[in-house]
Formats: sequence, structure tokens, C-alpha cells
Amino acid sequence: MARGDGRLTHDLLPGESPPQDACGVFGVWAPGEEVAKLTYFGLYALQHRGQESAGIAASDGHRLLVYKDMGLVSQVFDEASLGSLKGHLAIGHCRYSTTGGSTWENAQPTLGGTDDATVALAHNGNLTNSSELRDLLLERHGDAFARELGGELWRGNTTDTALVTALLADDPDRSLEATALDVLPRLKGAFCFVFMDEQTLYAARDRHGIRPLVLGRLERGWVVASESAALATIGASVIREVQPGELIAIDQDGLRSHRFAEADPKGCVFEYVYLARPDATIAGRSVHEARVEMGRRLAMEHSVEADLVIPVPESGTPAAIGYAEASGIPYGQGFVKNAYVGRTFIQPSQTLRQLGIRLKLNALETVIRGKRLVVVDDSIVRGNTQRAQIRMLREAGAAEIHVRISSPPVQWPCFYGIDFATRAELIATGLKVEEIRASIGADSLGYIGEDAMIEATGQPRARLCTACFTGDYPIELPDSSLLGKQFLEVLPGLESQAPGGLDIEGVGTGVSGGAADALSRP
Repeated sequence: MARGDGRLTHDLLPGESPPQDACGVFGVWAPGEEVAKLTYFGLYALQHRGQESAGIAASDGHRLLVYKDMGLVSQVFDEASLGSLKGHLAIGHCRYSTTGGSTWENAQPTLGGTDDATVALAHNGNLTNSSELRDLLLERHGDAFARELGGELWRGNTTDTALVTALLADDPDRSLEATALDVLPRLKGAFCFVFMDEQTLYAARDRHGIRPLVLGRLERGWVVASESAALATIGASVIREVQPGELIAIDQDGLRSHRFAEADPKGCVFEYVYLARPDATIAGRSVHEARVEMGRRLAMEHSVEADLVIPVPESGTPAAIGYAEASGIPYGQGFVKNAYVGRTFIQPSQTLRQLGIRLKLNALETVIRGKRLVVVDDSIVRGNTQRAQIRMLREAGAAEIHVRISSPPVQWPCFYGIDFATRAELIATGLKVEEIRASIGADSLGYIGEDAMIEATGQPRARLCTACFTGDYPIELPDSSLLGKQFLEVLPGLESQAPGGLDIEGVGTGVSGGAADALSRP
């Protein structure tokens, strides 16, 4: 199927994808270092958080440049592009779209500015009051504010990130730091920002700290990233997390911290279940150890007589290890994963599409034939993937298949930065556990209890967001008409310029944006 940039995806089960996080963000201030390459490798470590587009902005103190495109980090950048991004500070972004379509115009970092300064912004999360921010720009500039402000909005960017960028660049009489302290308290929802002007690196996290953001130290500078694993990749040491409601500024005068909102922590529990890398640490808790403990609790709650515990790689592996440990059932590898299938953009034939999941996973028949299996996975969204996996295992000779899930049933969509299915598409919305078991074809099905999952994270319930399991949203949601991935694309004032307009430097583009001109753009 076609991507937003016109290239082909590797989706083998149309409409069935795991929960996708919004993005990964990275920022570095390090005079004397190759900051673009540090950012590249930081984004490489965060690639699991977003695979649709990638970008880096860098500044040498006088000029700020942005390079971004559709694709994986390794596809977007090469030595030449990284070599053009010179300077002592940089930010980077890898995207999975949760507001605005998957198009080149919506890739990040976003860019804005005044006659005297430039701002580049990268965002992980999802704002819930984008319509209010749009109204604020309407109030200040009138119905044609996108045309008047120019920049990202006028070029067709339809993301909440572009609105924030416009607000940060909307007061030329104040410093970016002062403007940010005015804008950030106006934002509602989940956000982790890294942004910059020509001289200073900034990082900010919403008052609920729903998405992770960590601060690290290099020998000659500072780093911020979505996950601690990105710091380890570039040899930076972890200092602490950016606190909920905190703005950090880093420049030649050192590090400054401002409190723009009172903290009320509600960290996303699904970061522990699936989203974050297993080698990440969130709120002092190892993600790997949390997942292993979820497996242990799952074994205690849903024991079964079986011969072998196998994971659905890779996200189910730690929980399967914990399940095997607690149950005493041997752990083994029942699936072989094709590590490179996510990097092909060749459309499979109809015959291969019917095989679906087999291009990503294959069953080890010699291991599973005649065995009673416990198959451990992190979650069930629509159920199509599990149904295909179970069919494959039965064809390979499994005697029994007992599915165990290391999270409770997902029954509610996320509005804070995870692209779940709609509620109507979630299999657990309309079916009970026994009905789901019958639908996917398993011999038994067990989900971990909510309390056990929370205890495994090591965090108090009051400091976690569990909305996708409970429907209890910690941040008030607007009317449903103001939610959804595409709603900004139809709001007045956000009409993009016509084909053949001007780019951000006033140069004629000659072509429109999006997939239609994918082959004519560099």
C-alpha cells in the first residue's frame, strides 16, 4: 500500500499494526563535537518510536539549517547530508503521525522564526487543545493567519507541532526562552519538546510527564532524548529525567531550569508494556525488568500445563522469560523473525499478502511440533495478527496453544501520543475474553490483571496513565469533533498555499506537497 510520500510500505496485514508511538526526539549542545552525527545515532537508537519520517536541525550560532525527509533515519541521511549540518547544537526527530497525515510537509523538526531569529521544534506526544491554539492565532492575525505567518502552516503543515512553532515565533520583541514560558502553560495534552534557536537548546515536558524525556551529560556538552538508551548509544551519562512541567535551557552560560506548571505525574503505563526499548529506564524502573515481572505475575494469574513457553518477538520476549521462570515451564524460541522486513518498500503480490504474517515471522516446526505451547505477547489490538500466528503454529504441528498477554485488554483509544485503532476496531471493546479466545483460535487466553501490571512497573497507580485499559483519561478531552489524526486539516485558517508557491526562503517550489509530487522533490 502507498505511504504518504508515494513509496510503498511493508504492511502485510492491511489495517493491522501494533500500537505506534508518536515520535522520538533528541537534542544536543556540544561545542567541538559533530552534533549532527551524534543526533543521527541518537535517532537511530529511537527508531522504534517512529518510522515515517526523520529530520535534524543544526546551528553554528549564526545559521540554522533543517534537513528532513520521509523514511527511516538510515534512509534519510548519508555522509553528505550530515556533513552539511554543521554547528555546536542540534535537534532531531523520527516520526509516527498522530496529528496530521504522513506527508513530507508534516515531517519534523518544524521551522519558524522572525527577522532576527529562527526556531526549530521537535515534538513527541499529542496536544488536546489544538483548536484553542488555532483560535489564538486567529485572534491575533485573522482568518488568513497561515498566509500572514508563512512558514510551516502556509506550506501545508497540519500538525499541532506547527501551531506551537508559530506561537513560539510570534513575539519578535521577546527572547525564545521568555516566549516559551508564556506558551507552554497554554498547552494541554502530552508533549515532550526539544527546540532551539541559533544559540540555545531547549527541552520541555508537559506537567503530567506522560511521555519520557531524559537529560544526559557528555564530556563537552549536554544531551536530551526520549529514552535513556539513546544517551548510552552516544556515550552520554544519564543525569536525570526532565521533570513534568519543566523547561530546560542550555547554552554557553550553562543549564537553566524553569518551572512553567505544577507537576502532576501521569506517566504512560504502555511505555513499560511495549513502547520503550527494553534497555530504557523510566522513573527509575528498568523497562526490561518491569516486563519480566509482568510475565511472572501473568504466570501466577493464568497458569496452565504446557511443554514450552515461547515469545512473540521481540516485544513479548521479556514477559515470556518471566512467565517461564515463574511457571517452571521451559523457555524456547518458537518463532524466527525476519529482522529486515521492515526495511523493504516493495509491494508483495496478492499470493504473498495472503500469507501475511509469514513474511515477518516463521514457526520453528522442529521445536513446536507436538508441543503444548504458551505463547506470550504484549497486547492484542484487533486480533488479526494473533489469529495469523496461531494458524501458523497449528500448521506447524502445535498440540495446544495457550495465549498469554502481558497487559489488560485494550478497550480505549489514546489521545496522548499513541496511534491505537478506533474504539470500534479494538477487539476487546465488543468481545469478552472467552469470545476473543474463540475469535483468534487459541485453546486458552489470559490477560494480566490491571493491578499486577501496575505493580510490575514499580510506580504508584496515581502516577500512571492507564486510559487505554480503563477509559480514565487524566487530561480532559475536548469534543470528539476536535480529536483525531486529520482534524487540523479541515480547520479554517489552515488552508495551505496553492501549488507553485514559495518555500520558507521565498523560493518558488513549482510543485505541490504530499505524495502527488514525491518523485519530483529531492
